[in-house]
Amino acid sequence: MVFQCKNCGGTSIFDPDRQKMYCPYCASEDSESIVPEKDISNCPACGAPVQIGTHTSAGKCTSCGNYIVFDERVTGDYEPHLILPFKFGKKAALDKLREEFGKRAFAPSDFLAESALNHVEGLYVPFFMYDYHSDYDWAGRAVKIRKWRSGDTEYTETKTFRLERDISVDFERIPVDASDAMDDKTMDLLEPYDYKALEEFKAKYMSGFFGEKYNKPAAELEPRAHAKAENDSEEILKSTMPGYTSIIPERRNLILMPKKTHYALLPVWIYSYFYRGKMYQFHVNGQSGKLIGKMPISVGKAWGYTATVFGGVAIIASLLVRILGMF
Repeated sequence: MVFQCKNCGGTSIFDPDRQKMYCPYCASEDSESIVPEKDISNCPACGAPVQIGTHTSAGKCTSCGNYIVFDERVTGDYEPHLILPFKFGKKAALDKLREEFGKRAFAPSDFLAESALNHVEGLYVPFFMYDYHSDYDWAGRAVKIRKWRSGDTEYTETKTFRLERDISVDFERIPVDASDAMDDKTMDLLEPYDYKALEEFKAKYMSGFFGEKYNKPAAELEPRAHAKAENDSEEILKSTMPGYTSIIPERRNLILMPKKTHYALLPVWIYSYFYRGKMYQFHVNGQSGKLIGKMPISVGKAWGYTATVFGGVAIIASLLVRILGMF
C-alpha cells in the first residue's frame, strides 16, 4: 500500500517531528488516502518492479522514490499487535552521530560526510514481547561474618541464619528481537524502550521507513525471554537478602508460567558505513536516542599522528644532545 496525498498525489509519510502524516511535496498534513497494492512485486505508485527481501514489510521504490508498505506482510498472521512510532526524525539522528563522533581525531575523513550520512534510514524492527507469572520458592542458609580487633587480639564472629522466600512476580513485555539481520546483543544494548508509548498497530506509521516482519515464530524465540525472566527473578530474590557474607541455597523451585505474547515493531535509525572492505553499523534507538556502534580508525590519520609524535620526540632529543654537549 501507498499513502497517497489527496491534494497533490504524492506519497505522504509519517513525520516523527510533527507526529503526523505529512506530504513532503505540498506540505499538507493528514491528507493521506490508501492505495492498496495489486501485486507485491510491483510498486502501487508507479507500477515499476520492486525487489524486496524475504522478510521486508516496508521499503522504498528505487524507480519513483515512494515508500511502500507491503499489505500481505502486515496483515493476517503478520499483522503486529503494537507499534512504537519514531519519536524524532532523521535530522536528529544525524545530530546524534555528529555529537558522538564529530570530535574523534582518528575518524575516516568521509565518516560524517553528507554523501555517507544519506544512507541513514529508519527501520521498524520486529519484536516478540512475552508476559510471565513467576513463582519462586527458595530456601537456604546465610552466613554473616564480623571481624574486629581489640588490643592485640583479633575477634571473628560468625552467625548462621535460616532463610526462606516465596516470591510472586508478574513480568510484562519482556522483549526479544525477531530479526535475523539484527544482532541480538546490539538490540539488547539499545534497550530500554518506554513501552508505555506503544500504540495499537497502524500501517501509516511505517510510511517513510523500512520494516521487517518477524523472521521466526514466537515459540522458537521464547527461550531467550524465558532466560531473561529467570535472571530477573534471581535479581529480585537477591535484593531481599542484603548484608550477608555468603548465601547457600538448599531449595530452589522457580516456576515461570507464560501468560501472553505480543508482536510489536520498535524504531531504530541505522547508519551503515563501509571502510577498507568492512561494514560498520551504528544504531540509534528511535525513541530515546541511545546510540550503539564502534567507529573505525583511519589508518592514515593514526600513522600521521604517530609520525608527528615521534618526529617531535626526535627533535627534542636532538636539542637535548646539543645542549648537553655544550657542558
